[in-house]
Amino acid sequence: MTTSLLSTRSMTKRYGGLLVTDDVTVDIQPGELHAIIGPNGAGKTTLINQLSGELSPDVGQVYFQGQDVTSLDIEKRVRLGLLRSYQITSIFEAFTVRENVVLSAAGAKRNAFSFLKPMLAHKNLTDIADRVIEDIGLVANQNIPAGELAYGERRQLELAMAIAAEPKFLLLDEPMAGMSSQESTVVIALLRRLKGKYGILLIEHDMDAVFALADRISVLVYGRIMFCGTPDEIRNHPEVKAIYLGEEE
Repeated sequence: MTTSLLSTRSMTKRYGGLLVTDDVTVDIQPGELHAIIGPNGAGKTTLINQLSGELSPDVGQVYFQGQDVTSLDIEKRVRLGLLRSYQITSIFEAFTVRENVVLSAAGAKRNAFSFLKPMLAHKNLTDIADRVIEDIGLVANQNIPAGELAYGERRQLELAMAIAAEPKFLLLDEPMAGMSSQESTVVIALLRRLKGKYGILLIEHDMDAVFALADRISVLVYGRIMFCGTPDEIRNHPEVKAIYLGEEE
């Protein structure tokens, strides 16, 4: 428990007689990008919901920075720095990109403001927002209303708002879903820049993205982690090919 940033022990979740996560134990190190892959219905979303605090496991524990957070709700996990991007991102379409990011930074610091102008007067918040906007690559769009952004740019804004909350760990559930190839390329480059700055758990169906980004990959099948290894180990594993990658052994 001492070296892992995020870990689970024997995490199990049932819905009636259906076993959705089955004795899941995983350890993710600081700065690691760990991908979870598996066929539809494998239990990936239920797994990430238990890590974020949206669901409680029936059996097992979730640890973050060595602390047992199994009983903590979403808000308390976010305050510790463990968050899933949409937990704190409520995009205000009439507000600019910069204003949205400043709002997220304010919320993370528990600053409550009735009006946007007083909030924008807080230099510590605008400094955070400006740094994140530059890191994410949204400088050219920072003064555009969020409602005018393309789909891929909105997903970038969601990431920017999550990062403005100064997390220690990001839970990303299919961040490239619905994107064009060009949009996915932008987000892959963005996640590559973020690697090492945060612990990241990535659930993604785009295998090109997974193999390009992940330090390690866990394969989830019927709620159980069947294999865990480097991208090369997973790519060349005959059973993974047969079960998930669509190739015969």
